Amino acid sequence: MKIYSCETHIGHALDMFVAEQKEVPLFEMATEEEKLSTSCAYCEEVATYVVANE
Repeated sequence: MKIYSCETHIGHALDMFVAEQKEVPLFEMATEEEKLSTSCAYCEEVATYVVANE
């Protein structure tokens, strides 16, 4: 599972990940490529963070 999030929604993304996956996620900054092509899962802002289990 991978959730892209902006600064505003990072808390929500972390909460949703833990609720669904029942494990602690990896929390990283999005790469420049990801920032250019990916928006936040909860709004239209640029994704700044990646919450994932990989």
